[in-house]
Amino acid sequence: MNVILVGADDALLEGLAQSFAASGLTPHVVGTLYEACEVAADAAPIMVVIDRSIAAKSGGDALSIQLAPGGSIVLYAGSAHDETIATPSILQRSVLAELSLPLERHRLVALATHVRERAITTGRDSVFHPPLEVRL
Repeated sequence: MNVILVGADDALLEGLAQSFAASGLTPHVVGTLYEACEVAADAAPIMVVIDRSIAAKSGGDALSIQLAPGGSIVLYAGSAHDETIATPSILQRSVLAELSLPLERHRLVALATHVRERAITTGRDSVFHPPLEVRL
């Protein structure tokens, strides 16, 4: 399953991408929400991780990214300045979590793993699971 990382801090995003790859997810690092929409059009992500300052500047554009069924949006602050930026009101109900990275990178990977497992358990993942055969 895919995860899209949106932001400008290449070092931070590369480290996150390596953590996601090690946990079995396929990360895609992009710089803008437009690029994230293009990547999501090819393969809908289970999670989109967006820099809070980018989300604040774009208003509701983050909601235009097509998510996989059961997918979610996570915002992150990469610096102390980003933590003072308010989450746009249009996004507040759609965001699963707001994290401070890199301090909470393990929490982010755990969240992504949980979202992926929840999608599989509820049957919302894109992989076909045939019904169990019942024999009497």
